[in-house]
Amino acid sequence: LEFGVSPEEFDTLNDPFEINIATFSGKQNLKGINELKAIIGGGFGYLIMMFIIIYGGFVMRSVIEEKTSRIIEVIISSVKPFQLMLGKIIGTSLAGITQFVIWIISASLLLFAVFMIFGIDLTGLNAAQNLPSPMGEATPLMVPTDAMQLYAMEFLEIPWFLLISLFLVYFVLGYLIYSSIYAAIGAAVDNETDTQQFIFPIILPLMLAIYVGFFSVFSNPHGPIAVGFSLFPLTSPIVMLMRLPGGIGEGGVPLWQVLVSILFLIITFIAIVWLAAKIYRVGILMYGKKPTYKELYKWLKY
Repeated sequence: LEFGVSPEEFDTLNDPFEINIATFSGKQNLKGINELKAIIGGGFGYLIMMFIIIYGGFVMRSVIEEKTSRIIEVIISSVKPFQLMLGKIIGTSLAGITQFVIWIISASLLLFAVFMIFGIDLTGLNAAQNLPSPMGEATPLMVPTDAMQLYAMEFLEIPWFLLISLFLVYFVLGYLIYSSIYAAIGAAVDNETDTQQFIFPIILPLMLAIYVGFFSVFSNPHGPIAVGFSLFPLTSPIVMLMRLPGGIGEGGVPLWQVLVSILFLIITFIAIVWLAAKIYRVGILMYGKKPTYKELYKWLKY
């Protein structure tokens, strides 16, 4: 009463409330959208890591099988070792892309079914995005009738075409780099057991990228750690994908960072495949000797 507040008004201070924030254009910011984008980016990054490990393992086991069965000696009599290695890598990458395209089509159909089940009006989404503002200008005002419609609009505003296109670019380039290393390891050993000493250094950058993504990118996607790992070639396919759901340009990833990371990946692929081809060329005809890092270094000089 001393401050002019009645007991009834004072009691309402403990009532739960929620603040709805809107931009100057009238676009309402929904709770949990940033978390949703982070989950989507993390999902794409995790998919790249799993694709690289799974399909890279396919390449390595295929090389080991051909080497132990001595079929490789017949094949290289008509095909150069470098051509054989690239054929394995490219063929397996196309299988991975085909699988991903099937997943995209299936996910699109599933999403459409979810919209139908929850009664989300897709035509209403398009109409609400172009409602005239009080000033007579077309602004992205959001006035759907329920929260589900609002979340659907925010979900569809994520740059899916850009995200999927860059996913394919980063997957192909990242896969080419790592599968070249997997192929070189497969050529250097006689059985899969001997690969254990070489596998961990390959998986380590992938695990580090996931760790950085979940503990740095989600909290500060434009911080120096996130930017650095999204430019470093061995981690950029995963970390950059985690940053891209926010789009490219204002408020998202700067365009120069995307272009520089892709350029670094291309340069790294050329260097890695050149080194891997040297190991592959010598290793496929080596039998009965467990290779070491020192031995692999000697093969690079041949």
